[in-house]
Amino acid sequence: MSAEPLICVPILRKSIDSALKSANKAIKLGADILELRIDALDNPDSDKIRNLIDNINHRFIVTNRMREEGGFFKGSELERTEILVEVAEIVDFIDIELQTEVKYRSKVIKSSQSSIISYHDFEKTPSMTELLNIVEKEKEVGDIAKFAVMPRNIQDTLTVLEVLSRVSNTIGISMGELGKYTRVVAPLFGSPLTFASVDFESVPGQLDIQTTRKFLKHF
Repeated sequence: MSAEPLICVPILRKSIDSALKSANKAIKLGADILELRIDALDNPDSDKIRNLIDNINHRFIVTNRMREEGGFFKGSELERTEILVEVAEIVDFIDIELQTEVKYRSKVIKSSQSSIISYHDFEKTPSMTELLNIVEKEKEVGDIAKFAVMPRNIQDTLTVLEVLSRVSNTIGISMGELGKYTRVVAPLFGSPLTFASVDFESVPGQLDIQTTRKFLKHF
């Protein structure tokens, strides 16, 4: 992805206009890359999304998060993944969930310039063995592995960092207040990217972009 860890700002807005405003604000504040959450849009349309990306002209991750992993998309799996296919050629990365049905997931991955295969658990942190298995499966089908999990105690946050120390090219996140510190520490353990917010947290425990940048400068 990059020699230096990237700061990614998720764009979760209901309209294209508000997404454009948030994206421009994030860029001005120093976001290295943006993550457009298609599932947050009220009326996602691939042509309008392509125009948005063209107008912003910045590095992009695009995802259309499934409801089972914290997303808001209301259509079918075919509709959810087809939108990703239709915008894939003009963005840097497409993020698709590991648990996506293989026939849909494969088509998205094939259409992408580079793929992030993700896993999200908003209830718990799987064991280190389970997380390592998840990362291994993600790397078998895509370019970059990603997992974001919820800690129940401080040991869970350390598990995330331990996993990152054992793998490469993997984005690892421990969410919530307990895991907040991992967002700036994870790059020290090899995570090529960390997420930060501009207007509000897209997930529990996210730091704002200015604070994240300040911490990373000291590493």
